[in-house]
Amino acid sequence: MTRPASARRSRAPGGDIVEAAETPRPPQSRADLRHYIQHTLGIAVPDRAVCPGHAAPLDYLWHSFQTDFARRARVNGDAIVWANRAGGKTQLAAVATLLDCLFKPKCQVRILAGSARQAAHMYEHLTGFLEDFEDDLRGRPLKNRCRFKNGSNVELLTQSPASVRGHHIQKLRCDEVELFSEEVFAAAQFTTQSKDGILATQEIISTMHQPYGLMQKVISQLTGSGAFGESTQRNPPLPHAPGRQTEEMYRTALFKWCVWETIEPCVGRTCSQCPLWTDCGGKARDARGYLRIDDCITQMHRASRAGWEAEMLCRRPSLENVVFGEFDPDVHVRPVEYDANLPLYRAIDFGFVNPFVCLWIQVDSDGPVRVIDEYVQRRTTIDAHAAEIKKRTPCPAGRVAGTYCDPAGHGRNDVTGTSAVAELRTLGIPTRSCTSSILEGIEHIRRAIRAGDGTSKLVISPRCVRLIEALRCYHYPERGAAAAGELPLKDGIHDHPIDALRYFFVNYTKAHQTSTRKY
Repeated sequence: MTRPASARRSRAPGGDIVEAAETPRPPQSRADLRHYIQHTLGIAVPDRAVCPGHAAPLDYLWHSFQTDFARRARVNGDAIVWANRAGGKTQLAAVATLLDCLFKPKCQVRILAGSARQAAHMYEHLTGFLEDFEDDLRGRPLKNRCRFKNGSNVELLTQSPASVRGHHIQKLRCDEVELFSEEVFAAAQFTTQSKDGILATQEIISTMHQPYGLMQKVISQLTGSGAFGESTQRNPPLPHAPGRQTEEMYRTALFKWCVWETIEPCVGRTCSQCPLWTDCGGKARDARGYLRIDDCITQMHRASRAGWEAEMLCRRPSLENVVFGEFDPDVHVRPVEYDANLPLYRAIDFGFVNPFVCLWIQVDSDGPVRVIDEYVQRRTTIDAHAAEIKKRTPCPAGRVAGTYCDPAGHGRNDVTGTSAVAELRTLGIPTRSCTSSILEGIEHIRRAIRAGDGTSKLVISPRCVRLIEALRCYHYPERGAAAAGELPLKDGIHDHPIDALRYFFVNYTKAHQTSTRKY
């Protein structure tokens, strides 16, 4: 299908005068947009959210499209899409790219994906659509770039910081962020700029495969959950002042959908005999998607339960490579306050570029370990840490039963000529330490999380956000499942709260071991 273009002259980025088609009238509503996409591209975009807290795929497209046409201009048009495998993420991002280029003259869009193959996949969707819009194009689409007569263009970026830093455009679509390198993702944060009435926007699109990957970090920052949590809450409200931008204008929008938003409507099946019933519970009867039910059943039978939950239900990433896979916030996290009747301990892991960590811990008379508070801070001197530790300690220094630390803290600093342990002692915080292996400390934590008889002896206050996140995300290297004796990855983020907890368990256990002698 081609459409006649009413010619006019326009100046494209770079200054060239080009012949351009008149900008078509944009869809005026969510329903109008769905009709336009179905009529012109033959794609029926699911428009119904089925699960509580989820969005429909059409919600993402409408947000992406109408941001630049809204009567009240937004300050932040960014969006995060967390969706299931085969949930249409890449195709919908290609649709959003086409809409930007058709209806927003001089819109510069860049596609950055976790791999060249993934980027090419989105671009192939786009070039497939362009066969019906030849009159809107300026020349034929190239291998990694296409231009429109109205000055808009699309280009693929490679996974390198240099490629990302060399662009300042309005729209950046990051597909399968889980596969990005940290360096490239950091560079991508400064790529977009508003121009020509088009709002600077970054869209992050991915499943969440890993409880310690980039997508988990992005979702944690947005929701404030601290762990990779399943909450879809947005940022906390900003204070409102009359005449200023409202909180809604600042928010990064989160769109989450799963298999139940993208599966075909269930008609004529017996729920009690369906393998999907445990997870579905009748949701598929309200669905308006396209995934065949029989295909979903086949995939469920092929996959592990952890894989099914992560990839299709968008509940939680697979924990197969996580050190503390049995840690469960529903079991181990609950409000716990300082009890003056119990001894108080502190556990410290030293750091400067990497975080300095202090945990406040109490032990019940029957054994449960209660982590009541945490302090995590980078690039701060020992004296500042000591002041904060004293401030947060809920009892006089003389009542602290013990402060356990990293044995490496005894090492003398080449610049100061003293050690971190000596500095803390001078500042009124004496510490103790004993040598132990990492695996020994990990085993102590595992037994506290779940002993051999199935009981748990670990309770953590919700205020210990970084420790909770570390227990969920501390993992083995990517080269495979944890081999016997293999050490977890020191990622500079999650290992430090775990190290502090290890020092407590190792020192506390050795201090309370009873020795027996033969006479």
